[in-house]
Amino acid sequence: MSEQIERIAALKQQRNAVILAHYYQEGEIQDVADFIGDSLELSRKAAATTADVIVFCGVHFMAETAKILSPNKIVLLPDLNAGCSLADGCTPEQFGQFRAQYQNHVVISYINCSAAIKAQSDLICTSSNAVAMVESVPKGRGIVFAPDQNLGRWVEKQTDRELVLWPGSCVVHETFSEEAVLK
Repeated sequence: MSEQIERIAALKQQRNAVILAHYYQEGEIQDVADFIGDSLELSRKAAATTADVIVFCGVHFMAETAKILSPNKIVLLPDLNAGCSLADGCTPEQFGQFRAQYQNHVVISYINCSAAIKAQSDLICTSSNAVAMVESVPKGRGIVFAPDQNLGRWVEKQTDRELVLWPGSCVVHETFSEEAVLK
């Protein structure tokens, strides 16, 4: 065991901490993590532990979600500059103005958004339950879907419902194209 890994293990024990690593983290980070997975799964696993401290190796919205699910635990984000273009592209001020245009609509937000956007939403969905969330809203009732317009367009096709889409997207996901898939 390297000296660095030994120091991390000692700090984890001393602070009663759990380390979470998102799938996209480098192998060295995953090697010291207690749990590896997607952001919501990691937050749920951390909430189920007796740890006092959660170290979330991910981005801001992931650490915020962990804090929402574990309000009595300390949540640390090792890189304060770790952002997500999808979440960062939907500021609370802009979203509030957007929402104000659709006051009678139900607001459904994808979990990959900031806590401030979650607070302005009626429902929070994941990619796997977004269709069911939209279908739970009575037909005839307007729906605002944020912040991922690509997920929103897919949900529209699956539900045959028209959604008002926040014009957000993930820079990483935008790099995928039909041409890239065909190659």
